[in-house]
Order: sequence, then C-alpha cells, then structure tokens
Amino acid sequence: MTKIAVLGAGKIGEALLSGLLQGGRAAADLMFTEKHEARARSLTEQYGFEAVTVAGAAAKADVLVVAVKPQDIEPLLAELRPVLRPGTLIVSLCAGLPTALYERRLPEGTPVVRVMPNTPMVVGEAMSAVSGGSNATPEHLKVVEELLSTVGKVAVVPESQQDAVTALSGSGPAYFFFLVEAMIDAGILLGIPRDLASTLIIQSAVGAATMLAEGTSHPVILREAVTSPAGTTIMAIRELEKHGVRAALLAAIESARDRSIELGKQHED
Repeated sequence: MTKIAVLGAGKIGEALLSGLLQGGRAAADLMFTEKHEARARSLTEQYGFEAVTVAGAAAKADVLVVAVKPQDIEPLLAELRPVLRPGTLIVSLCAGLPTALYERRLPEGTPVVRVMPNTPMVVGEAMSAVSGGSNATPEHLKVVEELLSTVGKVAVVPESQQDAVTALSGSGPAYFFFLVEAMIDAGILLGIPRDLASTLIIQSAVGAATMLAEGTSHPVILREAVTSPAGTTIMAIRELEKHGVRAALLAAIESARDRSIELGKQHED
C-alpha cells in the first residue's frame, strides 16, 4: 500500500487523513507532521496516525501532501529538499502556489501535483481541482484523484485555470456562508427568531443544492420555476438586480482570482 504523509495537520489536513481512513486506508499507512505537540497527540489518540518529523515523513512516505499555509512554504521546502527521496510524489494543497515553485525548490525531476480543495472536505463533500506539474505523469494524477475521491469530487484542470478555480470553488463556500448569514439577518429583520430563521434558510440551501446536484435543469430554469409573474420572488429578484448583486459577485470572484495570482508571484525568484 502507498504510504501517505500530510505535512501540516490543520483542518484540511485532518479532513483528508480522516477521509482516507474512512475510505479504507490503514492508519499504519498514514502519517502527519504537526508543530503543536498537544494537537499531534490528540490526532494520534483519535485516529491512530503516526506523528513524524518532516525528515521522517520524507523517509517513510511515497506521497507527501503539503497542507501548510502559503506563508510557511519556503522553510518547509528548504527542510524537505535535502531529505526527499527520488520519485516521491508531492501533492500541494496550498492556494496560489504553482507547481513550478516546488520544482525549483526541490530536487530535479520531482513530480508535483497542484490541488485546490475547499473546506467541505471536513464533511466529505469537497470539490477538488487537480493539475500536474511538468514531471507529473497521468499515473501520478490518477493516484491523487483516488486519494481525493474519498473526501468529495475531483476534476482535472489545466494549471493555467487554477487561480480561477481557487476564486470560484476554493473560496466558494465562503460566498454561500455570507449569503446564508445575510438571509438569516433578513429573517430577524422580519420578526422571525434567529433559530427558526437559521433552520428555514439552511434547509432551503440544502434543498436547493440537492436540486442543483441532480443536474437535470439549468440554474436559470430552477430559479424561474420559483418566480411567478407579479409574485413575491420576482420582486426580490428585482431588488437584487437593482443593487448590483450579480455584478458584485462577479467582481468579488475576479478579485479573489487576482489575489491567488499575487500569492504565487510572492515566491518567484
């Protein structure tokens, strides 16, 4: 069995390890690095994964999943470079960081696959986009797809689209949370208790997402089915258009894309 080490066991790192375990991977084949000793002990006690050093992970694992924050990547790669074994697959979950960065910092020929997951990974419903670097083969991509399919859906995209994917689906859950938050506040404004407003909106969101996931109708068709002539919904839609909600969302996602590009450029030589 392929041994996998997650470098950085934050929420996403833990979610991936947990998903792999639930997907049938043995705890003995999974390990992680974590700089906080108390959290490392907690994860080991809860799941049975081995806590290791970066050098230990490089010595034992066939796949190294980099799940640290982008600002922590340079010291990690500097630590990893002298201990990395030839042929080890590097999987990056770091937003905005191109495969070329890893290829420059790590030994020549190192295969790298870039991944943009999102936080629904913690409930097994992630949307992850994967792209191979110049040394990654179709077999490497297949390995990564299999790993990530345990925690959601996976799409293979050209790396040139990764910054857009980061803005669209990587940050996407935050847009939905923001919208739900605003709708709950609207319920309170209209005199509905917070708990009831939350129940109404969250279940409406779950139901709407389920209808979209079935994929039988375009979102426009689904929206129009709720929008009766001269009814309540069309009045609400008119107000949304009047206040430029659609244009604001387009601009917000474009801004997120630009920030992802900026993150990558911060590490250029």
